[in-house]
Amino acid sequence: MDQAHIPALLARMASDEDASRKMAVFKLQNSINDPAFADVFISSGGLVVLRRLIMSSSGNTLAYSLQSLTRLLEVDMGWDIFEGPTSSDLVERIVELIVKNPLVNILRGAMSILVSLVSHSQSHGGPAKTPGTFGFRALKPAVAVHPQFLELVIQQLQSADHALCANALMLINALVRDALSTDGDAKCTMTNGDEWPTLIKKLQDLGLIRAVYSLMRSSALQDLAHPMLEFQSLTKVLLRKWKEVRVDVERTDHRRALKSLHLSSNPERPQANGHSRENSRGSKRHNPEKWRRLGFESESPAQEFDTAGFLGLMDMTDYVRKYEDGFQKLLLEQASKPLSDRLPVARASLAVSMILYEHFEIDKADLEDTRGHRGIDMTDHDALFRPLLLQWSRLHAAGLHAFFRVWKATGAKQNDFDKVAELVRILIEQVVGQAPRTKDILETEDEFQEYDVPRLRDLQMDLLRLSFEGKWGQHLVQVREELKQEALHFVKEQRVRCLLQGSWFEKPVSKREPNGVSDLPWRFAKLSHNKRFLHYADFRERTMHEPVLGNLPEKVDLNTITSVVSNVSAGDDAKSTASASTLKNLAQNPRSTTKIAINTEVGGQEQTILTLWPSNHSLASEWLDGLLMLLGQAPITAETSKLVSLVSDYGLKIRLLNVRMDSAFEGPPPGAGVVPSRRGLDEDYFFEV
Repeated sequence: MDQAHIPALLARMASDEDASRKMAVFKLQNSINDPAFADVFISSGGLVVLRRLIMSSSGNTLAYSLQSLTRLLEVDMGWDIFEGPTSSDLVERIVELIVKNPLVNILRGAMSILVSLVSHSQSHGGPAKTPGTFGFRALKPAVAVHPQFLELVIQQLQSADHALCANALMLINALVRDALSTDGDAKCTMTNGDEWPTLIKKLQDLGLIRAVYSLMRSSALQDLAHPMLEFQSLTKVLLRKWKEVRVDVERTDHRRALKSLHLSSNPERPQANGHSRENSRGSKRHNPEKWRRLGFESESPAQEFDTAGFLGLMDMTDYVRKYEDGFQKLLLEQASKPLSDRLPVARASLAVSMILYEHFEIDKADLEDTRGHRGIDMTDHDALFRPLLLQWSRLHAAGLHAFFRVWKATGAKQNDFDKVAELVRILIEQVVGQAPRTKDILETEDEFQEYDVPRLRDLQMDLLRLSFEGKWGQHLVQVREELKQEALHFVKEQRVRCLLQGSWFEKPVSKREPNGVSDLPWRFAKLSHNKRFLHYADFRERTMHEPVLGNLPEKVDLNTITSVVSNVSAGDDAKSTASASTLKNLAQNPRSTTKIAINTEVGGQEQTILTLWPSNHSLASEWLDGLLMLLGQAPITAETSKLVSLVSDYGLKIRLLNVRMDSAFEGPPPGAGVVPSRRGLDEDYFFEV
């Protein structure tokens, strides 16, 4: 519309005929966002006419009027409409529309205007021209008249109209941001002089978190992406501000929270010796472990919240309130143990709070960045949105229960606190960090409970191995090779000990013998103490006590052995004549034909001089690989290979567990590997043998 038509447009907007007004304001909404047009419109007295329509019209005329004002404010013009003696009437009218008007197109416009009104003080910075003109203060008189306002705004988050839902969320974001930004010292003068936590608590009590959590996991997220991401960022800012509030016993709410912890611990319960904590006169005695019995390190609990701040105190009081019976039972159970063996409940709660704080990177949250999401790709919802962040209290409880479970399962003592905390950190990274956007908090809590300590240990080892391979790759290969050689030596010693102990072998049934049975069906073989000879003899029956070397007249000099051949399965890298079915048959039939043939050279040809028939797979592996290793050859059975890998892996785990998780990224310490100088040393030294 041309600027020249503005006088005629204003005349129709002021007409007594509703049809004329409706058509005029319909045209206005399509032109008002042109700054040049808006400037002439305002200078021609248009704000007075537009305000009159908003105050008195209804239906589509009102909807178009609200949309016109919204678009005018979007180009940062027309703010004078909210200043002057009549501004409060206009704000109350818009608030009243949200409370009483059921029409979606009117609700959308009314909320958009309030978003701009509340946000204006934040975008311009500094005080407004007239106190109370912008920000939450501008809504204060109207909200006092319509106290159900906030509740109804939150109800619109469940609206089927996604645009209305988005506007409601933007209004909530604006209110929260205004509350958080009003005072840098974590205080904000709101209605009746309350602090900023009052608004936040009221919104939460009205079901805000539950509603947004549901939306963040729904398919409607695409239409709400920007305000939803802003709400998520504001939640992080809120958590950071809670953490920055120092716990101060001089503050009534802080003192009350600490007192509730003490009372919830059931301090007057009789002790193990049967005496109450009250003396015979009924007056309360000072308990020297009043706070340490709750798991604090001292009797000055406020100081121990220096890191987690009031956030840590909130998390702990929330947990104790929800699980008071379990809390009391746990304290009673721990009270019977020495102090060094007790599970420090309070320390564990604070540790879980900080693990969650670091996991969600709350420290990076900044109020100035909460609206800077316009350039972000909003299509990858799973990467952007973390609905579980909104379930902070339940995540804290689940993490704390996991801490208790790991502590008990590992038999930890207070010196092991950091190790248990590290396992809980890994658990949270795995369960919460890997959770898809649609995963419900109930599923998450169940998964916390399903992780047992061995599974956590395996996960910890995998993470350590990955981190070390990234920083210490070549060194780790060298360590692995060293450990493998150590493991081979260890397994060789174990196998040789089996040969030194000796074993019974039963000959297979032979058709050449009468009735298919040998006169001497049992053979006993044993390695000599000097490991040079293999002694053996055949017996009619297996004796109760194993024969000594003196009863084994036959012997084989190990130096004469040219090869050891067997049909025992040797694995992928060794030749053998057996298959998996052979091993299965060996396990099921102790008198199978599985054998170990020991050969020597006679007249230029190999000849078997001793045959052994192991009765099971383990015995076959021990003797076959034991003999091979004595002869300086590599073991070939799968069982021995598995044992070598197991010993080697345990060695690596022990070495990795002796370092912190973060040390993998630090690299060698300064000066590591430098050969010390011999400057100033002479040759006057000796070796003590």
